[in-house]
This record gives sequence, C-alpha cells and structure tokens, in this order.
Amino acid sequence: MNGRVLGGLCAIAALGLDQGTKALALTTPALESGVEVLPFLNLVRVLNDGVSFGMLGGFVPWWGLIALAGVIVAWLLIWLWRAPDRLTAAALGLIIGGALGNILDRVRYQAVPDFLDFHYGSYHWPSFNLADVTIFCGAALLFWDSFRSAKDKPGQSERKENTTGV
Repeated sequence: MNGRVLGGLCAIAALGLDQGTKALALTTPALESGVEVLPFLNLVRVLNDGVSFGMLGGFVPWWGLIALAGVIVAWLLIWLWRAPDRLTAAALGLIIGGALGNILDRVRYQAVPDFLDFHYGSYHWPSFNLADVTIFCGAALLFWDSFRSAKDKPGQSERKENTTGV
C-alpha cells in the first residue's frame, strides 16, 4: 500500500472514530454531570470554544479558528501528497483526520466537544477528545521519525542514489 493511501485511510479512521465518540458523548445525558470510569478517568461533556486546553477561548472567533485550521490542513495535505515514506504519511493522516474532526465541530457547534477528563486526586488535566489524541499521536510519530537516521528509513538510500546520479 502506498503512503498516500495509508495516510488517507488513517485520516478517515481518525475522523470516523472522533466523530463517533463525540456523537456518543453529546447524546449521553449522564456525561453532563460526569461518569467515573477509572480512579483517574472521568467522562464529562465540555464544550471548548478555544484552542488546545481552552486557551484563547472567547478571544478568537470560532470562524477564525476554522480558517486557521483549514489553512493548516491544506498544508498537511500537500505534505501528505509528498510524504517520503509510509510512517510520515500515516502520521500526517492521523493529524489531518483529527483536525478535520475539530473543524467539523466548530462549524456545527462553534466549539469542540471534549469528554476525556484524566485526573490525579483533585488535579484535573484539561479535558480533550479523540481528535486531540490522534493529532498528538501523529505529531509524536513525526517527532520520533525525525530522530531516525536516513539509512533506517525505508526507501531513503535508493532516493539518495537516484538524486546523486549514481
């Protein structure tokens, strides 16, 4: 399977998983007040009108966040089209799918539904959703990939030989 197809499939999977879980979170009345799943995890429905962790909430209009995210997704799609290997393509697909999920939410609700509430004692990490998870995982894969040497990356040695005329 080539990288573009893999990246596209990762984007579709991330988008579908995100939108499906958000639909459940939005239609489950118990999440309004919260449900303890594990001693460190609650499911609580929160609408986030800001960016990550609610930053800039109320300062930047929802349509401005959509425009910015749209430009970023367009740039990521170009990068995906030119992705040098399948790992990069999969990582970009995860980021694109998560970003598209949050864009759809901003269009529909002018906010993003978050529902995962991890905590330790009384300290609560800011709530997030599965789009945020896929964006984080994609970014982590790109970060990890940046530390791999060219000889460890599939197809890199052949590309170097072709570009040097050898």
